[in-house]
Amino acid sequence: MSSTPGLRERKKEETRQAVHQAALRLAIEHGLDNVTVEAIADAANISRRTFSNYFDGKEDALLYGDEQRLGTLVRRVREQPAGRTAWRALREALAGLYDEFETSDRELHLRARLAMRHPSLLARQLASRVRLEQDLSRAVAEREQPGDAAPELVTAAFLAALRIAVQWWCAEDETRTLRELTDRSLDQMALPFT
Repeated sequence: MSSTPGLRERKKEETRQAVHQAALRLAIEHGLDNVTVEAIADAANISRRTFSNYFDGKEDALLYGDEQRLGTLVRRVREQPAGRTAWRALREALAGLYDEFETSDRELHLRARLAMRHPSLLARQLASRVRLEQDLSRAVAEREQPGDAAPELVTAAFLAALRIAVQWWCAEDETRTLRELTDRSLDQMALPFT
């Protein structure tokens, strides 16, 4: 059985991407508060009804891909070899995530800045991060070994380091890549634990 998506699934993904790109472009050009679902649908060359088949609202269209990436991160933590510390498993899973997804730093940067300026978008991101923290904590707990730090603490420290890396990155106008700053933040966060 092939793991390659069929034509129908590829078309759905193309539509999701087109809607996401239209939402991002319009939010950057006009500000999120001045963008309607109808405008996004028009820009993506789909009907309002088709938009609703894919997304609940403009915030979901803007944040498209986050849920997929976060789910992949949890799966990758579970796939890490036994015997690795929770911290190393999280870092290796994240490194694999960077390699797997092709989202540009530029797009991530724009979305991060939009979220910081718009409470409705930030609220969606925060709700997603709460679910991620719970899912990651469970994945870390599944691999727990005697003497390991509490899964919730390791996960919270890991996610705090990621959040700080994004803040640094947005503040310095992309002089370094998000991956570089994430590695720096995670290295510094790990110092007290090593």
